[in-house]
Amino acid sequence: MPKYSRRVLSGIGIASALALALTACGGSDDSGSGSVDAGSVDAALEKGGTLTVWAWEPTLKQVAADFEKEHPKVKVKLVNAGTGNDQYTALQNAISAKKGVPDVAQIEYYALSQYALTKSVTDLTQYGADKLADTYSPGPWNAVKSGDGVYGLPMDSGPMALFYNKTVFDKYDIKVPTTWDEYLEAARKLHKADPKAYITSDTGDAGMTTSLLWQAGSRPYQVDGTDVKIDFSDAGAKTYTDTWQKLIDEKLLSPVAGWSDEWYKGLGDGTIATLATGAWMPANFASGVKDAAGDWRAAPLPQWKAGEKASAENGGSSLAMPELGGNEALAYAFIEYANAGKGVKTRLDGGAFPATTADLNSTEFQNTAFPYFGGQQANKIFAESAANVPSDWKYLPYQVYANSIFNDTVGKAYVSGTTLTDGLKSWQDASVKYGSEQGFTVAE
Repeated sequence: MPKYSRRVLSGIGIASALALALTACGGSDDSGSGSVDAGSVDAALEKGGTLTVWAWEPTLKQVAADFEKEHPKVKVKLVNAGTGNDQYTALQNAISAKKGVPDVAQIEYYALSQYALTKSVTDLTQYGADKLADTYSPGPWNAVKSGDGVYGLPMDSGPMALFYNKTVFDKYDIKVPTTWDEYLEAARKLHKADPKAYITSDTGDAGMTTSLLWQAGSRPYQVDGTDVKIDFSDAGAKTYTDTWQKLIDEKLLSPVAGWSDEWYKGLGDGTIATLATGAWMPANFASGVKDAAGDWRAAPLPQWKAGEKASAENGGSSLAMPELGGNEALAYAFIEYANAGKGVKTRLDGGAFPATTADLNSTEFQNTAFPYFGGQQANKIFAESAANVPSDWKYLPYQVYANSIFNDTVGKAYVSGTTLTDGLKSWQDASVKYGSEQGFTVAE
């Protein structure tokens, strides 16, 4: 299972198309009007055809094989067009050329609203996708919705948890933090005991920052079509910066970049003692930090206020149908099979983390023992986290670009005298400027 960290993406290739598409956003949109009779989907399956699916998620290979076996007249052509930005660039190029557009595409949650706004993906309500609302946990379902439309079906989710090295914590008599204030104290205690050890690594990451803001109650983005408001000065943002700035100022964060060889080494030798991230992480521990098996455990995400149970999502993807793709009914049949039907269990067996509430709440899922975590039933923690994700978070309709400039704005707080508060304001200003240039009405 690959990592689902929200990558810092460049908006190259998408920006110009976004600006052009906005000029048409006020017009009528027939793609989501009416409904498609269920019989047409059945008829499409009976007729068969070739379906092109662009995705990098490895468990879809078995799903595609099973789908073909169940529907012998259907051929699924699974294409890895790149991960994240590489695929988005290729997809935008195909859309612009109106040639080679896939029938189905994997699109991460934070990027989906951009495609929905520009009407580059099909509204799935005409296939009854809106009736699947109760099938999914709140965070992923909210991410695939835009207004009354549903522009993809959730493939997985990333409710957050705190992974910690129990061996290191026991060695230095550090209690598992239940609040971020306790986390700060644990960071101080650990680094004092061993100057080479850090509570975590953080060199500035857009996905991590937005997830912690989400959990803290900050809602920096308000979006209503092409009307956008960006404000990083709310109380939730201050809650986050007050604590995280101390971690930076006191040099309690490892300067090792995430997903690097050094990072994996730090997770293995105990010099990076915790990781707050999505519930998809266990497979990465098992494959990338093999020697530390048995040392690590999962715990609920620390709270900004004692006694609360707020969480947030970190990572995750949907399967969507590009508007210019063909075989619409057949494409929807595959998406529903993969993300709401038999394909879900296949993907879970392959190591994916579910977005479906039935699986999150099942006894089998929650009682699964993780040998890597000393036999811990970690899914119980992850499932509770998924249920506690506030569903009112919104991403910018140009979040791909916004994330690409994170290191040039907020990222400076990690390498210079710039504060996180000033960095967030710089990110805000740059995002406002870009949005206005692309034709959005942007307020602060």
